[in-house]
Amino acid sequence: MHAPLPLTRDLVLVGGGHAHALVLKRWGMRPLPGVRVTVIDPNPTTAYTGMLPGFVAGHYPHDALEIDLVRLARFAGARILLDEAVSIDPDARTVRLKGQAPVRFDIASLDIGATGKAPDITGFADHVVPAKPLARFADAWAGFLNGRATGARRVAVIGAGAAGVELALAARHRLEAEGATPRVALIEARDTVAPELGALARAQLRTALAKAGVQIWLNAEIEAVTESGVALSGGEFIEADFIIGATGVMAWPWLNQTPLETQDGFICVDRQLRSLSHPHIHAAGDCAHLSASPRPKAGVFAVRAAPILEANLRAALQGAIASASFRPQRDYLKLISTGSKSALAEKFGLAHGAPWLWRMKDWIDRRFMRSLSDLKPMTSDPPKGPVAAEVGSLLGDGQPLCGGCGSKTGREALSAGLSGLAAIRREDVLTGAGDDAAVLTSGDGVQVITTDHLRAFTSDVRRFASITAVHCLGDVWACGARPQAALATLILPPMSDALQAATIAEIMDAAGAVFGEAGADIVGGHTTTGAELSLGFTVTGLADAAVTQAGARPGDVLALTKPIGTGVMLAGDMALKAGGRDVARCWASMARDQHRAAAILGPVAHAMTDVTGFGLAGHLRALMAPNLSAHLSLDDVPLLNGALALAGGGVRSSLFKANQPPPDILDAPAGPRRDLLIDPQTAGGLLAAIPAAECEAVFSAFADIGEPIWRIGEVALRRPEDAVITAR
Repeated sequence: MHAPLPLTRDLVLVGGGHAHALVLKRWGMRPLPGVRVTVIDPNPTTAYTGMLPGFVAGHYPHDALEIDLVRLARFAGARILLDEAVSIDPDARTVRLKGQAPVRFDIASLDIGATGKAPDITGFADHVVPAKPLARFADAWAGFLNGRATGARRVAVIGAGAAGVELALAARHRLEAEGATPRVALIEARDTVAPELGALARAQLRTALAKAGVQIWLNAEIEAVTESGVALSGGEFIEADFIIGATGVMAWPWLNQTPLETQDGFICVDRQLRSLSHPHIHAAGDCAHLSASPRPKAGVFAVRAAPILEANLRAALQGAIASASFRPQRDYLKLISTGSKSALAEKFGLAHGAPWLWRMKDWIDRRFMRSLSDLKPMTSDPPKGPVAAEVGSLLGDGQPLCGGCGSKTGREALSAGLSGLAAIRREDVLTGAGDDAAVLTSGDGVQVITTDHLRAFTSDVRRFASITAVHCLGDVWACGARPQAALATLILPPMSDALQAATIAEIMDAAGAVFGEAGADIVGGHTTTGAELSLGFTVTGLADAAVTQAGARPGDVLALTKPIGTGVMLAGDMALKAGGRDVARCWASMARDQHRAAAILGPVAHAMTDVTGFGLAGHLRALMAPNLSAHLSLDDVPLLNGALALAGGGVRSSLFKANQPPPDILDAPAGPRRDLLIDPQTAGGLLAAIPAAECEAVFSAFADIGEPIWRIGEVALRRPEDAVITAR
């Protein structure tokens, strides 16, 4: 048996720009053993520059220009931190984040792009939407279109470089195509449009603007920008409902506050894309200044720098000397959309416009996006040679074992294994195996104790620790108890002492924040080294009296505090079939603690449990006494975004088969909604049987604290022909 190779180096990619996206794709195809890769970006997706004008013009839907960073990170075996970098300390080798503790690195690379210039003009920062960052601009444009009214729509573009011209023509085309009477103004302080292009290209763009009816204001001095338009110094006022800033780009301000050598705020790099002042830090894309051969800010340079960046990162991580040099071309083919499906091509001062050029640009852009989205999922290789009986059937289709609750033991195997457990002998042990937690007498009240652990479902140890802590607290909350103390059990994969220390610190920091918010302390634990990351907690809680799974009564309302679908979402993430935005929402749902929900439900619920490995149906079954049945409304059961589509596409968790109940347990129409009822949940919500008379007050209390809760069904007396759970 081969032991996993130890992790010894931390590579941190700050930003999800085009160069880093390509590095992740290449890394996934040929990872470097021993390296832990971390990607830091505030968003699960990033917008592709080349397709933005086409999106504005309506030629592409919003999701067509999104590079899915979550899927790329999963493909590369990297962890992704959905947070914003606000500083970097080259000497301490840490990146400071906006929402969590700093991240250490051995080698770092920055590809954070740039932000739009904000001229010192009254109202500019408040009322102008910069074209960069691209993701923010795309969201703002989509919001503007969704909120549009019929009739005239007025757009102003400040800055008439090639990008501004392209956006003005795209906006004019989109609004006209949707039946509006658009008025688009292009405002420029200089005396020409697109001064970075040759005279022939400028003339053709002027013709395109005139043909589209775009008003051009040259030598314009802006005095102020208001909610309703742009005021010029000569007294003219250009009315606008949406104002775009295409005034060029500037570096993110925090870069100038670091020890890194910069030029106009951009990181100075050599031909190997290393910082001139700190060679263990690399940079590419708009945030980098190519000191040996300065070039304008253009996505083409980031794309072409990616292979050089990846090669030199690999060399640095191996302790070798970077040798690959980036020598950007002096001129490059510029393809500029002209609103409709036509484009202008310019290079070496020559220019030509035609619809076939747009088709060529469209082919180039779609090919680039396919290169980042056609990712092969991780699969398990079948064993070679003879195997014991039943091995093949248990391996199934080679799907890797899920993390979280998807990797747990099935109900039947667990029940059979525990069937010989000795009966409780102590008088101070009130309940034992079978309920959410053991209940012990403690003074005038009770103490509950429970334990749980999870196999890692993400390489982001902070996120994993936070969700695991919420998951392990679930049994205490389900008993209506106040969390008291926790002991950690941690299995770390092999790694260097430095990485071990950093990983343990990250896990304890993240988990400690969850337990602290719940009112509990982590008081100790145990660590070992094993093949893969696993984390668990033994948790105690205190209560006057415990809420158990028994006690539901006919007429009770069934309420649920979280949507279901985490099993298929995590399986879809592993199979590279889940969208990054949906996976991020799933993580957020799992990480949402339940202490406020438990405080409301505990005093009134007749019975309560948390929904975890056995799925909603499996845990609801545990609440039903032999004379009771549950009636669910399938349409009222909340689902995570993307879960229904994944279930409908055949995505299943490892535990799905073992969770299948017989017909006398679950009567529901076949289909993905039924399948999600037995989908194993990780850090799922609380499921409570509430007296009908208390229902209105409970739902009102949840609304007051801004916590979600769904009424999904009711409890009834069971007739002989009824299944334990009926869902329609």
